[in-house]
Amino acid sequence: MNLDTKNWKYFRIDELFDLKNGRVNNASELEDGNDIPYVGAKKSDNGIMRYVKMENNKVSKGNCIVFITDGQGSVGYANYMDRDFLGTINVVCGYNKNLNELSGQFIATVFGLERPRYSWGRKLKNTLPSTVLKLPATPSGDPDWQWMEDYIKSLHSEPITTGCNDPKSLDSVSWSDFQVKELFNVKYGINMELKACTETRKDDPEAIAFVARTSENNGVSAFVKCEEGKTPQPAYTITVAGGGSVLSTFLQIRPFYSGRDLYLLIPKHEISNYGKLFIVTVLQVEKYRFNYGRQANKTLSDLNLHLPITSDGKPDWQFMEDYMKSLPYGDRIG
Repeated sequence: MNLDTKNWKYFRIDELFDLKNGRVNNASELEDGNDIPYVGAKKSDNGIMRYVKMENNKVSKGNCIVFITDGQGSVGYANYMDRDFLGTINVVCGYNKNLNELSGQFIATVFGLERPRYSWGRKLKNTLPSTVLKLPATPSGDPDWQWMEDYIKSLHSEPITTGCNDPKSLDSVSWSDFQVKELFNVKYGINMELKACTETRKDDPEAIAFVARTSENNGVSAFVKCEEGKTPQPAYTITVAGGGSVLSTFLQIRPFYSGRDLYLLIPKHEISNYGKLFIVTVLQVEKYRFNYGRQANKTLSDLNLHLPITSDGKPDWQFMEDYMKSLPYGDRIG
């Protein structure tokens, strides 16, 4: 389908949606659990920070656009939420009876184009209702919800197949806590500045990934030319952001340069890439501890990792590897 916008029309957010604020004022008061997702001011993972126990008086209904209006680093983004959730007061939920998952994805993407307006600490809460979006319109001048839905459908490729449909149970093993420094040497990266590098295309045979303090694109913010005297960090290294999008953690699959406030976790004992991916997920769960501008530069080594253990109390790396392989699409991990 052709994205010809000349016949599109501008719509105010408060014309499109019934707006309701999130209801969670203090996330630390929520109890961890499996009842309902807690959605914060976060673009990645559909805004889900963690899963918690139900708080009936704080529930926001699903099938809505979640606009991030305040918080650290993600103001101006939006996600579509398909299920009921607990939302921070830093988000506003938009409801429309014509909305569904596909049109919701379309609108969340268009809204994200407004993101540059909210750099440098600007907030969105007071201006969200009057913010305008340019959207497909029907001949009568209404939003063309069907066109948006059809466009997203047209983008879908053939589904990826998987032979893994029986995940291992996380309740089948015992668990214990280990500090990061017990299992890894925490190494500061080479602290390069992207502006001092020569950017290039990803398909350049000599391209080096530049990993920064971002929660997007596996932490890769650009691809650059190799710099004389600068040796890239090796592939299959775990990177952790100590500042910026704090505790954004990824397994890098190619050699890379690292930007400021980026830390590398070097295993003290051999760990498979599947085990490293398990660690990445466990560390990401701790991101909520670093809201409100807190940094992890001094505390990363002391963070606890809650991990499966063997009968002698050591990390059960084999279980972690087997668990990751058992997940849907685990057989697609290279």
